[in-house]
Amino acid sequence: MILDEEGQQLVIDPGNRTGPITARGLKGIVITHEHADHWDAPHLEALRAAHPSVPIFAPAGVGAAAEAFGITVVEAGERVTAGPFRLRFFGGKHAEIHRSIPLVDNLGVLVNERFYYPGDSYTTPDVPVALLATPAGAPWLKIGEVMDFVVEVAPRATFAVHDAPLSAMGLEMAHARIEGAVQHGGGEHHRLEPGDSIEV
Repeated sequence: MILDEEGQQLVIDPGNRTGPITARGLKGIVITHEHADHWDAPHLEALRAAHPSVPIFAPAGVGAAAEAFGITVVEAGERVTAGPFRLRFFGGKHAEIHRSIPLVDNLGVLVNERFYYPGDSYTTPDVPVALLATPAGAPWLKIGEVMDFVVEVAPRATFAVHDAPLSAMGLEMAHARIEGAVQHGGGEHHRLEPGDSIEV
């Protein structure tokens, strides 16, 4: 995911399901947790080759897994700035997949007090949110919990992320449920396709 502000970019979770990334004005990278679909070495190598001093913000688990990249470890409640991007971190742990699978660190990130991306969790920020990136399909996800999460956050707008595991039918069902939940608070759901953009 790429956020643009004043012609400068912030990349969030450049994982192994992500295509090539072009960010000429890259000011920072955020990795929410250590799973491969949220970061991989080839993406970080390419981004660092183009932008050698760009900071990478992530929880301690990523700091250990990606030690070679000089991760700037952040924690819930911490605030940092990268160019025009003001970042505030929430959470602590990945949503449970199954009790037999250890939980890993996961941080949601609030960008410029407007856009919230929770990573793989239902951690709710304690501030109003204009746009919520809403997980739609994952091994840890139950759509009823997603709906409760959207109702609790009560954003002005939503769009679906983490939807690659879904079939066309499953994605349509997820869109409908997310749309119903955000409309509960008077918000709007956007059905974005890969490559689409939205203004906050």
